[in-house]
Amino acid sequence: MSTVVNPSEAPAKLGFGARFTASMVLSRWTADDGWSALEVVPHRALELSPAAMALHYGQAIFEGLKAFPHADGSLALFRPLANAVRFNLSAERLAMPALPVETFVDACARLVRADASEVPRGPGQSLYLRPFMIAVEPSLGVRPAREYLFAVIASPVDHFFADGFEAIDVWCPTDRIRAAPGGTGAAKCAGNYAASLATKSLALEQGCHEVLWLDAREHRFVEELGAMNFFGVTREPSGAPLLVTPPLSGTILAGNTRDALIEIAADLGVRTEQRPIDIAELTTGDGRFEEAFACGTAASVVPIGSVTTADGRHVISDGRPGGLTTRLRDELAAIQYGDRPDPRHWTSTV
Repeated sequence: MSTVVNPSEAPAKLGFGARFTASMVLSRWTADDGWSALEVVPHRALELSPAAMALHYGQAIFEGLKAFPHADGSLALFRPLANAVRFNLSAERLAMPALPVETFVDACARLVRADASEVPRGPGQSLYLRPFMIAVEPSLGVRPAREYLFAVIASPVDHFFADGFEAIDVWCPTDRIRAAPGGTGAAKCAGNYAASLATKSLALEQGCHEVLWLDAREHRFVEELGAMNFFGVTREPSGAPLLVTPPLSGTILAGNTRDALIEIAADLGVRTEQRPIDIAELTTGDGRFEEAFACGTAASVVPIGSVTTADGRHVISDGRPGGLTTRLRDELAAIQYGDRPDPRHWTSTV
């Protein structure tokens, strides 16, 4: 059972995604009438038919974004337009109706305004928003549904990992994949995450925090880390740091945090190279990465301390967060929390 936060009783330690604010936003779509007007209602259980098509055929997509408290008392969403666009790309891939971008952003803003008193303001805390869409038509016909529910719920959160900004250990199997060419790897759909959970459990058994996924064809090239994008840090011939990340090729989710970090790195004079990354660059040879990290909305920037493969555990540099990793994390957070100028207008005050 979910727990709704009472602001006067909210604990200093919130965890991630276990507590929810008092409100949610709803809209429904039917093939005949399109989208209904947005409603702000109390956070409550949804009533679904046991034949709701999402339960049988997996038409379920979602997004994740955050509202950050600023020192002047305001609240700001980070890059909601990018989330709205990606939401519709996921919808298209799963044969679901597009939601107007302005409706998506408005729904998120309405929820933040409704539950503004529940936004946590401690160090590293924020309000995590989860917009989602599911097929609710009661039918067992194998086809796209004709009725959908769109909703936004919110959870006051700490940093995603309990250890905060500590380097994590990751496990890299060669016999399991997250996504294959032509599949749904670039969509943020529930089925992708369900299919990853058994492997995540195996990673925990290995004493690791997350799974480092390799490509489906050769089981050689790095793709995502858990549900996050991957970056490595090496050197230019000049000795300057070089940021490296896998190219978006249909099997990797186009992360909003990934995109933001590439632009922030450019501001710092650091070039980003988007190219295939051989797992050997993390485990063997003179060209090993000096730093590695993952990034995503929920976790922000997560340093990687080691990679475990069939050959054993390979520590990256000294196993601690690297200098560029830390700088990028700090620069991103400063923009999100309103402590740095935002020339690209990534933050949207609500």
